Amino acid sequence: MPSSADEGEILTLKQVADFLKVTERTIYRLAAAKQIPAFKVGGTWRFSKAEINQWIQRQQEGGKADKT
Repeated sequence: MPSSADEGEILTLKQVADFLKVTERTIYRLAAAKQIPAFKVGGTWRFSKAEINQWIQRQQEGGKADKT
């Protein structure tokens, strides 16, 4: 059972770019390179908000490990 209302939310490329405060082109490149969790629907990229939040946590944890 989802822990929050937006757990199952699906985002567009523009919404993810706005959420992460980067350009749409950056998100497109990350998705195409499979560096960010994404999937295509009818040829357009879509993103699970829950998976994006998990991806952010992994990025932060990886950064902490590099500093020690």
